Amino acid sequence: MGIVDFILNLAGLLLWIKWRSLPFDPFNKRTPATLVGTLRRAAPSHFRRWHLLAAIGALLILRAFVYFWIGPAAHWNGRLDMGVLALSFRSDLFGRMLLFSIFSFGLTLGIFYLWLVLLSLLAGPAANNGPIHRLVRMPLGGIDGWPLWAKIGLPFAVATPLWWLASWLLAGLEIIPKPASAAHRIEESLVIGLGSYLAWKAVAAALLGLHLLNTYIYFGKHPLWNYVNETAQTLLAPLRKIPLQAGRVDFAPVVGIAVVFLAAGLVESGLVWLYRRLPF
Repeated sequence: MGIVDFILNLAGLLLWIKWRSLPFDPFNKRTPATLVGTLRRAAPSHFRRWHLLAAIGALLILRAFVYFWIGPAAHWNGRLDMGVLALSFRSDLFGRMLLFSIFSFGLTLGIFYLWLVLLSLLAGPAANNGPIHRLVRMPLGGIDGWPLWAKIGLPFAVATPLWWLASWLLAGLEIIPKPASAAHRIEESLVIGLGSYLAWKAVAAALLGLHLLNTYIYFGKHPLWNYVNETAQTLLAPLRKIPLQAGRVDFAPVVGIAVVFLAAGLVESGLVWLYRRLPF
């Protein structure tokens, strides 16, 4: 069931990306009269943006019914890993399954945008003007042009109030313990907000891994590899002063991957310890 939920989250994410990309479709824009004869659709499209949002809503509701029907027989409960804590949703209650369906997709969407924000932070001038970064800019919108400090603080600024709001519902349904006080609810939200940065670990490690692979294997001049190399070099900038080369062998990507996982592990352990120290 976990794999099914993951696949359906990807399907919903693709619908969301399509919804975000429709304004960039040249066929959805007014076409100059001089191009009318040369730029035509193969067939008329009846799709509207709200159709895609409706499809996402239908997907979330229908899969909640499926989980509700199959979950109890399979002895399965919905589970969401929030980094510092895990949320469990009973499958024998439809309301809980509907909430799980919404939260599961919301978590997937949030992680996707966290990855985009990191790619926006790492992209240098050359990558910013390349075709690959346009795929980042399209769903990210105007956020891509924000100052560096604003993009760095965005995950914390969004995740903290979202968890504060969600904690009222989750505590009311006894999915999480009720906070001891208003201050404790805020402290809990701050820890969850800091934990949102842990989602960057996967993208950082993937970029460094691909950069390492491309260092020793020539894959051609595709713009993707130029983008990977430039963003990876931005990640490795703090290690430039350390001699990590031996002849023609560059150990910087390997050290960078190790540093990413070590730092993420330490931060996650610290946040888990801090969360458990909060009074309940």
